[in-house]
Amino acid sequence: MTGLRVAICGLHLEVNAFSPLTTRQDFEALSWVEGEAITEAGRAPVSATPAEVPGFYRRMDETGPWQPIPLIMISAPPGGMMEPGLFPDFMARLARHLDAAGPIDAVYVGSHGASRSVEEADTDGAILALLRERLGPDVPIVGTLDLHCNVSDRQVALADLLIGYRTNPHVDMRERAAEAADAIRHLLATHERPESHFIRLPLTPPTVTLLTAERSPYADAIRQGVAMRESDPDLLGISVTGGFAYTDIPKCGLCVWATARAGQGAKARAAAESLATAIWTNRAALSRTLTSIEAAVAEAVATGADPARPRLILADVADNPGGGGGGNTTALLAALHASGAKGVVFGVLVDPVLAAAAHAAGQGARIEAVANATPSPFAETFRATARVRALSDGHGVGRRGGLAGRAFTLGPSALLELEGSGLLLAVGSLRRQLQDPAMLEMLGVDVDAARTIVVKSRGHFRAGFDIYAGPDRTWEVDAPGLVSPVLSRFAFTGLPRPVFPLDDRAAWP
Repeated sequence: MTGLRVAICGLHLEVNAFSPLTTRQDFEALSWVEGEAITEAGRAPVSATPAEVPGFYRRMDETGPWQPIPLIMISAPPGGMMEPGLFPDFMARLARHLDAAGPIDAVYVGSHGASRSVEEADTDGAILALLRERLGPDVPIVGTLDLHCNVSDRQVALADLLIGYRTNPHVDMRERAAEAADAIRHLLATHERPESHFIRLPLTPPTVTLLTAERSPYADAIRQGVAMRESDPDLLGISVTGGFAYTDIPKCGLCVWATARAGQGAKARAAAESLATAIWTNRAALSRTLTSIEAAVAEAVATGADPARPRLILADVADNPGGGGGGNTTALLAALHASGAKGVVFGVLVDPVLAAAAHAAGQGARIEAVANATPSPFAETFRATARVRALSDGHGVGRRGGLAGRAFTLGPSALLELEGSGLLLAVGSLRRQLQDPAMLEMLGVDVDAARTIVVKSRGHFRAGFDIYAGPDRTWEVDAPGLVSPVLSRFAFTGLPRPVFPLDDRAAWP
């Protein structure tokens, strides 16, 4: 194929510094692709790579001749810092692929933006620095970032354009990658170097306040930014990202940045300052009161007893594997089981030992189900007699929200029916948040028949399970876990202070 030679690379990992280290095996279990395997995944009907990859390939294919120069693209579930040696190995591989690539006209970097390694806090900045060192100042570099990214001044200075997601739950990854593809073609056609203005506010909103379908200072700023860009052709991009405080590094915080055509930097500054000022002025609205376990269980009991009562979704937000949680806490599970609430489906509890025991016993067997046989912080041992209702290898394809059309795996999985309560418990072997009904349906669960659905997820489940309960019947529960939205429960050491809401004295500008 002839045309532009565009390199593709990226690293997807949302780091929670309070979680166990992320290993190479974590990446390999989700997605580790190099060279032409990236192109194969980008054009495959179903792929486990980040959704940006097929989104970028599709748009580039639609808009003219080009030659992909695939380098390396790796992704792992959210977790702790990359273990020693892992990030240096990634960087060495990236450098080798670059050296062997030949001439490169532009680069697309599809990274999450909240990664961190034992050796390097600003891993995303380090990736861009390597690209600039190898390619020089004139090769356009365009990147996409998760809405929960942490952005450094170095990143903004090194990239020509960085594009943040606009939706939470995240369902626009393909669209933002397509925007990046269009930006690359524009920059190569005009040969201009854009000008950006970047602001990081001393503000770390709890992640549950960053839903973009709701009215909030954050969601309103995203919508206003889109309107600004659409009304002014000199603005090439405006992003508002919520940050991820749990990464616990100096670049954490809510960020606003705008990028304009060369010579129009004043417009970028005005746009960024206008949005940042509106968010800061209304920052008190970025708060949320969670539902206690006792209140959540009482409502589940009432919902199970009254068929006319609307279905209930309980989100175990503090144990969200999508934010570095273990997916293994049992406080809410134990309370629901003891209550005898009817029609409860609970998923996904991450316990490879329990899943293996269910597989060894076989479908239909009656077992002593022991979760967290070896307890860990927040994850207490739970015991119940159960019937093995279904078994699965855990492989599936999502059908709604951010996982729609994407491959996923829970590892060996089982559906257990707990005696006494009748609670249906989905157990998986890999740390994955419950964000798509397909994760339950593969185990034979009739989700529509459930009265209460419990999800170990913070927010992405809303795009998959919105057909079962509306916002007023979706309750976020204040249970223990590594991703509690109550930030005062964490001993931060790298987070810039003072910062709101942890410090009342936080001030800006």
